Amino acid sequence: MTIDRDDLLNSILESLSRIDYIKPDEIPSIELYMDQVTTFIETHLKSSKRYQEDKVLTKTMINNYAKNNLLPPPVKKKYSKEHILMLIYIYYFKNILSINDIQSLLNPLAEKYFNTDKEINMEDVYTEIFGLEKTQIDVLKQDITDKFMASQKTFASANEEDREFLTLFSFICMLSFDVYNKKMLIEKIIDQLPKGDNAKGK
Repeated sequence: MTIDRDDLLNSILESLSRIDYIKPDEIPSIELYMDQVTTFIETHLKSSKRYQEDKVLTKTMINNYAKNNLLPPPVKKKYSKEHILMLIYIYYFKNILSINDIQSLLNPLAEKYFNTDKEINMEDVYTEIFGLEKTQIDVLKQDITDKFMASQKTFASANEEDREFLTLFSFICMLSFDVYNKKMLIEKIIDQLPKGDNAKGK
């Protein structure tokens, strides 16, 4: 089956335009029980699922996050707005980072800004970070377009059927190489984060 390359690229770029995040004012200010947490997350992040039957976050996942110190424990089985913010970070990080790396990133965040009366709190950090992410969409679109166009110039001597597959394979490899290198870079930066008492500001 022949794939319309323009349709494919436009579809990819349109999907990037639809990327959104949970706004802080969408998160209930009251504390929630586990079922309410999973329902809220599922409802607001369902567009990020690959398959309809996939679960964004399950009760087991959330319990494991608390058990592994990725998430501060609930108070009397209730989760605050700050817990929801932490879970959103975990949801995005878990697709690219190990549990240990997520701990290295989120433990200092929780220790400094979770349930605090400091000038900067968890919601302030979340708003600033995700506002910054939105500014990167146009940059990402241009980068993907450039990679797509470069991939279309590969395997010029191949027959039509082979070339259709090989140019798509080239495009996927270029995207994967980008992800691989950025993942390695993130891991190197995490390795430079203060450890132990220094991470706690002691």
